[in-house]
Amino acid sequence: MKIRTNALAGIALAATAALGLAACGSGSSTPAASSAAAGGSNAGEITVYNAQHESLTKEWIDAFTAETGVKVTLRQGSDTEMSNQIIQEGAASPADVFLTENSPAMAQVENAGLFADVDTATIDQVPAEYRPSTGKWTGIAARSTVLVYDKAKLSEDQLPKSMLDLAKPEWKGKWAASPSGADFQAIVSALLELKGEAAAEEWLKGMKENFKAYKGNSTAMKAVNAGEVDAALIYHYYYYGDQAKTGENSKNVTPYYFKNQDPGAFVSVSGGGVLKSSKNAAAAQSFLKFITGKKGQEVLQKGNSFEYAIASDVPANDKLVPLTELQAPTVDPAKLNSEKVTELMTKAGLL
Repeated sequence: MKIRTNALAGIALAATAALGLAACGSGSSTPAASSAAAGGSNAGEITVYNAQHESLTKEWIDAFTAETGVKVTLRQGSDTEMSNQIIQEGAASPADVFLTENSPAMAQVENAGLFADVDTATIDQVPAEYRPSTGKWTGIAARSTVLVYDKAKLSEDQLPKSMLDLAKPEWKGKWAASPSGADFQAIVSALLELKGEAAAEEWLKGMKENFKAYKGNSTAMKAVNAGEVDAALIYHYYYYGDQAKTGENSKNVTPYYFKNQDPGAFVSVSGGGVLKSSKNAAAAQSFLKFITGKKGQEVLQKGNSFEYAIASDVPANDKLVPLTELQAPTVDPAKLNSEKVTELMTKAGLL
């Protein structure tokens, strides 16, 4: 059941719950942190290891700090960099919260046993399809897989019916991707989960024969725009972000949605979790609740990240195709296997 609530009231409730837990002997919250979560002036601090876009997370932090007084220190890195660092640091990690762009890095930290349970009040704000079945972390935003293409080179009837078609000989040399990035590897993780190891291995083998590699989704889209390739497999928001600026790198580009529960219709969940080792657990849980609450999700809806709002009944930015129309396949984010994906992509010669 989704809960509509005032974010400030929600933060105070979360702090009250956390204080109750501390009184029962959990011992994970400092008095300063608990005061902060309750909205007191002596707010305490938390540290966020952030692999989400830095500008988006700063918007969240500014709004959260303005409302609660909690000071947030940000450490920026990629999904894999941050997840590996947390695992190496273990119980000694200074991180209180971990945010990612995609799910596999969250699953990696979860599998290492380093996440605390997410507060129920936060879980209840996020529909089940946008969070893992385990409840060890939660979705905070989402991004859709798309094939951006050059309309001057491809007509609609020439577009692939499935992402799997891109491995066929007729697509040799025509499409681009950024295989070294977490975005693309999340798409492969979904393919692995949906179709199994043999099918994923076969598709990656065909991809190796057909595609052109670029570093970064934006660069791949620019290659389509410049006529270097006919199409590129990326996430949707690179197109919409460029269109909202000058459109310089996407004026010849159109997004195509695979839909029909195809692996190419995968919606990747950005994740957020509280570390079991957090010394400011009450404030950390409050931050996660704020992000997935109405005010946090409106940052996605009204801002310029063009990522999807997924929680607290906040609709997506009106420039985007609604989530309900994407016909995305059902994938439990907790089951995305980044280690196997790395193994398969290395075997295929893509990494």
